Amino acid sequence: MTTVQSPPAPPTAIRPRVVARTGLYVVLAANAAVVAYFFAEAGFASNALIVMGRLAGLYGALVMAFQLVLVARLPWLDRRIGMDRLTSWHRWTGFALLWTLLAHVVFITFGYADGAGVGPVTELVDLAETTEGVLRAIVAFGIILVVGAVSARYARRRLAYETWHFIHLYTYVAVVLAFTHQVAVGTTFTSSATAKAYWYGVWGVALGAVVLGRFVLPLWRNTRHRFRVSAVVPESDNVVSVHITGRDLDKLPAQAGQFFLWRFLTPDRWWQANPFSLSAAPDGRTLRLTAKAAGEGSAALRHMKVGTRVFAEGPYGAFTALHRTQSESVLIAGGVGVTPIRALLEDLEGHAVVIYRVASDRDAVLYDELRELALAKGAELHLVTGPSVPDKLAPRELGQLVPDIGDRDVFLCGPPPMMNAVLRTLGELGVPKQQIHFERFSLAG
Repeated sequence: MTTVQSPPAPPTAIRPRVVARTGLYVVLAANAAVVAYFFAEAGFASNALIVMGRLAGLYGALVMAFQLVLVARLPWLDRRIGMDRLTSWHRWTGFALLWTLLAHVVFITFGYADGAGVGPVTELVDLAETTEGVLRAIVAFGIILVVGAVSARYARRRLAYETWHFIHLYTYVAVVLAFTHQVAVGTTFTSSATAKAYWYGVWGVALGAVVLGRFVLPLWRNTRHRFRVSAVVPESDNVVSVHITGRDLDKLPAQAGQFFLWRFLTPDRWWQANPFSLSAAPDGRTLRLTAKAAGEGSAALRHMKVGTRVFAEGPYGAFTALHRTQSESVLIAGGVGVTPIRALLEDLEGHAVVIYRVASDRDAVLYDELRELALAKGAELHLVTGPSVPDKLAPRELGQLVPDIGDRDVFLCGPPPMMNAVLRTLGELGVPKQQIHFERFSLAG
């Protein structure tokens, strides 16, 4: 393998993640101000509880729409923020949504009950029976409660990903019910044509983003590229590489370090999607993933037949050279986390130090490729072996391997315990946070 080393491209002046995150904050703040304006324009009820309940309901609707945008998998956002962070934000805004809607239900019910001189339960039943849209809102709130309960950390760890995902899909039912409730009884819908147009626009953009990112774009890309398995290559006893070919792959906007959700269309696996990183930089002709047999889905890859059709969603992830801030870099891989690191080494310019942490030499999959690639690119390669204790990537050890690590970008990928330990080490070594790049693939579960 020969590689012509080109001069490093200048680092990004303004971090893409900062641009995207700031843009989201500005859009959310602007919409919050618009909601407050239309709420005030619609007038206030005489009961303070009803006023607070209506405002909580409006902000609950805004948060729900924002949640949809976070998980729409829009390429521009995903490449700058990363699916792991967007999913995390979605989770936390979900709990904010739960409390906001709870406030809406409680304040509205107690407010109307106070005015009617009856108990809150009686008033809630009466509203459900006599007011259009209220029963739909109660059902939507019940769905949100169930989804919130199964999304709590304790429950999430005890549910299979497929089960959790199926329950989570009912959120879209809640969205539709909540929207029709807002149309039926929302004061801003009934008092102002401008406000009505605004809310239709908010929901249209949010739902349109989901349809575009989760359905239209994947279907269009798979129809265009027609992915198929072209080769299956065992790398070790429990690691296998799968080569994917297709049409017009040079038009696929995939970058080294990204991953796809791969669905192999066999009778027993077509329904199961697994996230695997690209283990080689895209070359416009083939894609390659490398996976360790950690479950039934990844273990079955070894027996995949050449010619099998593949439905691939992606590319996803912000673990790319787009976020480079320095001219030189450090790539730290642990175990099978070497796959995006190996791809990044192909793509990154400037001097690189590669550190590959494994339990023993036989666990160092793709090591021969890494060594050849490092030689061609003029990079340093360190294979660090041995048990996890003592930590061979502790501050003193890592500082000895890379004395100037504070002046480099650090790209990190590996098992969660190893990543957490290295992140603590980088903090102790004083590496600026903006120079540390990693993605947590918790979606793989």
